[in-house]
Amino acid sequence: MTDNAGFKPDGEAGSYPAAPPGENPPSYNNSVATLNDFNSKSNLTEKNQFSLGEDPYNPFEHRDPNGASSGGALAHLLKSSLGTGILAMPMAFHNAGLVFGMCMTLIVGFLCTHCVHILVKTSHDICRDAKVTALGFAETAEKVFEYGPKGMRPYSNFAKQFVDIGLMATYYAAACVYIVFIATSFHDVINYDLGINWDVRIYIALTVIPCLLIGQLRNLKWLVPFSMMANVFIVVTFAIVLYYMFDEELVYSNKPLIAKASNIPLFFATVIFAMEGIGVVMPVENSMKKPQHFLGCPGVLNTAMITVVLLYAIIGFFGYVRFGDTVRGSITLNLPEGAWLGDTAKLLMAVAILFTFGLQFYVPNEILWRKISHKFSPEKHNITQILLRTGIILISGGVAAAIPNLEPFISLVGAVFFSLLGIFVPSFVETVYLWPDRLGWCKWKLIKNIFLGVFSILALIAGAVASINEIIDMYSDDD
Repeated sequence: MTDNAGFKPDGEAGSYPAAPPGENPPSYNNSVATLNDFNSKSNLTEKNQFSLGEDPYNPFEHRDPNGASSGGALAHLLKSSLGTGILAMPMAFHNAGLVFGMCMTLIVGFLCTHCVHILVKTSHDICRDAKVTALGFAETAEKVFEYGPKGMRPYSNFAKQFVDIGLMATYYAAACVYIVFIATSFHDVINYDLGINWDVRIYIALTVIPCLLIGQLRNLKWLVPFSMMANVFIVVTFAIVLYYMFDEELVYSNKPLIAKASNIPLFFATVIFAMEGIGVVMPVENSMKKPQHFLGCPGVLNTAMITVVLLYAIIGFFGYVRFGDTVRGSITLNLPEGAWLGDTAKLLMAVAILFTFGLQFYVPNEILWRKISHKFSPEKHNITQILLRTGIILISGGVAAAIPNLEPFISLVGAVFFSLLGIFVPSFVETVYLWPDRLGWCKWKLIKNIFLGVFSILALIAGAVASINEIIDMYSDDD
């Protein structure tokens, strides 16, 4: 997540009338967007280039001149990527092996970057067609179907609802991961230092209490101080982790180059969870005053993702070499118990993730509230929001208590939610937009997107099955 001040919830760009099936959708000349999930840099579509004497619409000209700079957008992308995902990379390498893990981390990183790229580009192409300044993730899917082949137009609202529901499920599931991570960190430190034997579920229940408070914040500016403190804690934690990773000689000989086949799906699910930030990257681009710098070479996206993928590969590789088969869902949990420096890193990272919970929780609630607020009278909006947020956090705590093991939880979330939203949806949306005659030579873009779609479905099925089996085994061992 990111505390990007330019972020607006997906869907605040306004609503647009759906085009009747079989007719060309209307042009939207007076629509003003308020910076949604993402935009893109792309060329004009051929039909707009040759429209009847009209000047081509350029969404970039209508962006906020006081928006984020390219450097600021790059900082936001880097900061939002350095959280629980990177700390889980050593576990991913444990499930893949040294050589296979390194190669596939780079490949998955490329695929995730490409999927963000094509979705951003498609978003801006459709912005030009519809003559709107910006469209969110869900609105992009909706407009692509609305302006797409006649057979797809009746499904435009379904596409929008599918993405919105997917985003909510993704963020709520990730919030459950956050609760497990925070509780596990405090469990390890307090139980060891005080010599007690409290179950991790007790710490999950205690973690829910501050989450209930921070989850009531409804304005992003109130979350900025928490995010600033979280950034400081994360930097200090990474420094301590690097110190312990290289504080003794690394042994490579007893680490497999390729892990057993049954563990490979868990690797892909974890890496996709760690790298895929489709709901985070887009708001950053949407807040830029010069969005044409987001794509391209080097571009903000490429610079950020190259840096992120290299960091993930390095932390994953050397973290696994250092801790071997004992590596856990977060490398901070492998730091020495009872050592003040290791305990400091665990607690600082737990507090940093707690402070980030508010932002993680903010996004899906804004989407949900936009969908249901009209069902309540305005004078009851405040109490309704309080009860709604409280109920969702309590449910999240219950899910976390049901699956208090970080490793399979991360894999399950990555396999199910991030595979769909991060890989399948972008490839499908691009295909619909380019159909039928703009798919490249021999329809290579169609072939490429079919490959991405198949890969995402396989990652979803295999990763989910492997994760669920691990969870079942965990409960069997408890019995």
